[in-house]
Parts: sequence; structure tokens; C-alpha cells
Amino acid sequence: MSSDPWGRVDDAGTVYVRTADGEKVAGSWQAGSPDEALAYFKRKYDGLVVEIDLLERRVKTTDLSAKDATAAIDHLREQIDAHTAVGDLDALRGRLDGLTEVVEKRREERRVRKAQQAEEARRAKEELVAEAEELAQSEQWRAAGERLRALVDTWKGLPRLDRKSDDELWHRFSHARSAFSKRRKAHFAQLDAQREEARQRKEKLVAEAEALSDSRDWGPTAAKYRELMQEWKAAGRAQREHEDDLWARFRGAQDVFFQARSEVFAERDSEQRENLARKEELAAEAEKLLPITDLKTARSAFRAINERWDAIGHVPRDARPKIEGRMHAVERAIQEAEEAEWRRTNPEARARATGLAGQLQDAVDKLKAQIEQARSAGNEAKAAKLEQELAGRQALLDQALKGLQEFQG
Repeated sequence: MSSDPWGRVDDAGTVYVRTADGEKVAGSWQAGSPDEALAYFKRKYDGLVVEIDLLERRVKTTDLSAKDATAAIDHLREQIDAHTAVGDLDALRGRLDGLTEVVEKRREERRVRKAQQAEEARRAKEELVAEAEELAQSEQWRAAGERLRALVDTWKGLPRLDRKSDDELWHRFSHARSAFSKRRKAHFAQLDAQREEARQRKEKLVAEAEALSDSRDWGPTAAKYRELMQEWKAAGRAQREHEDDLWARFRGAQDVFFQARSEVFAERDSEQRENLARKEELAAEAEKLLPITDLKTARSAFRAINERWDAIGHVPRDARPKIEGRMHAVERAIQEAEEAEWRRTNPEARARATGLAGQLQDAVDKLKAQIEQARSAGNEAKAAKLEQELAGRQALLDQALKGLQEFQG
């Protein structure tokens, strides 16, 4: 019989391991001497020690999950409890107990940290929902639309909550965005409808003005033209592609009438020259509004100038195109500023321009990567060919980015 501080082999070849609960059968050995048997089962013990050492290092130095660590501990404990190795198995159990405490402490810390993160995410999402619901009532279409898109990106970067809470908050958030989009769409649809209504009204005014152009009933006809002009101003702006043509026809009809009247009332030339001087002062005052930097202020100031202009009366026929052209140039600048504001707040045009620029940017980035790969591989011919293609795509990208500037500011 051969023995060791932690085990022995009896004459029948049975190997025992000593534990705090007494001797346990570790196995049997028939292939060699008792010393060889003990050496074999001690090596199995050494293997367990190595595995526990490795697991301890993994728990302390890596992000091994509590679940995986617990499974590894249970696996090692089963091997120790099977008593198939000779050595201080009770010490190994103690090490596993200590390791279990470390893992459980880490599990609890992670649970607390996860709960804190969930609460922070909940508060953050509730704040996003509250802001989105406030923005849903805004009429700052461009600024509010951009802020809502930024809120979506922020939402995507936050962790998910429990399904019920996350779904409820997302429903409110999505509803606020949808409400804003519907209001914005209705607003611009109303603007389009108003422009179409203005076009139809101005078509009728043009027809009336042209029908009066041959009249020689100077007083009543002139008064009627003034009424038509007031109706023209009250009609609002038509679509840009129609506005200038309608105005030219409307003014042309009046010019025919007032030219004839001027020829009859030549004695009024002196008054008309005085009117011209006053209108030149108003035109100069209007031109000081350019360039347009504050659309609302410029529109209001021009309206006030125009009211004084209308009260002055006619100017000499040969001076009329120039003086009215100066005023019309200011009016056109204001109209173009309004058109620019419309284009900047048009979500469909902006989306198309942004999408095109994004596609071109992706193509440019991909070509640059291909050129780098070709050069790394020593294929200069392919790199040169790709650079030619890159130059064309870059030019298109620059043009698309330039177009995007219309939506900024």
C-alpha cells in the first residue's frame, strides 16, 4: 500500500482522497505501481488548480459575464465533488466559494448599474417626448422640423426600456412628429391653394383691365382702374411663373388707357412732373431696403411706401417705365426673398437634395478607398483610372452641396 498526505492506494489498487468528511474513493489503478497511481490522480488535482487559477484571472481581468462565470464554477465544483483527484479538495472548494462571492457581487453591481441606466434612459426619453409634443404645436416649420429630426437621432442612441414603457413613450413621440408633419403639410398646401386662387382672381382682373383699355370715359375708368389695382394687391401673390406675365398684361392694359388720357390732358404735364419727383424720392427710399435682410420688416416698409406711391398719381408717360421699374425691382426682390424662404422650408425638396448629396458622398468615399487599395497593391494604372472617375464624381458632389446651401440659413 502507498500513501500521501492527501491520499492513499490500498493493496487492491483502490485510490482514496482525504477530505474534511473523511476518505473518499477517487478511483482504481491496475496499470502500474501505487506510486504511479497517486501521481496520476495528483496530476488530475493539479489540472483542477490550473483551471481555477485561470477562471480567477478571467473573472478579475476580463468582462466575463456572471452567467458564464457561474457555469464555469459549477462545472469545476462538480469535478471536485466527484473526488476523482488527490489533493486538498477542500481548499479548492474554498477558492470556488470565494470566487462565487465575487461573481455574485459583480452580478448585483451590474443589476444596480443596469437599473440606473434604465432610469436615466427613461428620464431622457420622457424629456424627448415632452419637447416633441411642444414642437408639434410650433409654426416655425423649418427650425421645428430640423429639431424633431435631431430628437429622433438622440432617441436612437438611447437604450431600450422594458417593452411596455418603451412602446408607450415611442407612441407619444411618434404621434407628436406625425401631428407636426400633418400641420406643416396642411400649411403649405394652403399656401399653394391661396396662390392658385390668386392666379384665378388676377386672370379675371387682367381681363377687366384689358376690356377697359380703349375707354375714353376718363374719370370713371381711371377710378375703376384704381379699384382694380386695390383688388390686385388684395388678391395676393400667384405662382411665380404666372405672376410676372399677369402683371405685365395688367399694367399694359392700364398703360394704353392712361397714355390716351395723357395725350388728351397734356396740360397736366406739370402735375405729373411733380408726381415724378415725389415718386423718385419714394423709389430711392424703397431701394434702401435692398438687399433684403429682414423679410418681415422689408415687406411692411415697402407696403407703407407703396401706399404713399399710389396716392401720388400718374407721372409723365415717358418716365413711367423707368420709375415703376425701380419700384417693381424692389418688389421682385421681396418676392424672391419670399420664394427663397419657401424653398428653404420645403421638406420634399430638401430631402431630395440631401439624398443626392449623400449618395454622391458615398460614391466619392468608395472611390477613394478603391484608389488607396489599388496603390497599396502597386496597381498605378487602375489607380489613375479610378482618379479620373473620382474627379467626375467629386464635381457632381460639389455641385450638389452647393445646391444644399439654399436650404441653410
